[in-house]
Amino acid sequence: MTNLIEQRVEAARRGENPYLITKMASGWLVIGDVQPLPGYCLLLADPVVESPNALDEAERVRYALDVLRIGDALLEITGAYRINYMTLANLEPSLHTHIIPRFEHEPEEKRRAGAFQAYDWSTARPFDPVADKQFVDRMRASLQRFQAEA
Repeated sequence: MTNLIEQRVEAARRGENPYLITKMASGWLVIGDVQPLPGYCLLLADPVVESPNALDEAERVRYALDVLRIGDALLEITGAYRINYMTLANLEPSLHTHIIPRFEHEPEEKRRAGAFQAYDWSTARPFDPVADKQFVDRMRASLQRFQAEA
């Protein structure tokens, strides 16, 4: 394993990823290691590939649909007014998408900027399995209707 995404996917397959929320049809939904904004999640593609361009058409559709379903669940659960979706794979060259709720109560200068620019991720609240349990449970319940496809 050469990067963090591959390591996290392998841990999820073994049932040992502490950030795991649920299995999706196209990969693994995990909560972010830090929570600069409440509900920050990532979808990690499984199988691990470099980019969405490495997927066949059916896999691309499955991945995109999972990303949007996660966004729908976040809108429902967090009260966010919009969701930011970012698929970069620059630092960790394996397909993953950052799914970030955005809130009307954010200061305007932060709300109008990308979350990676607006917030100091190095000082953001770390994921806490106890404090974040209710959120994780609610996400699992919300996404359960899609589990038959996973």
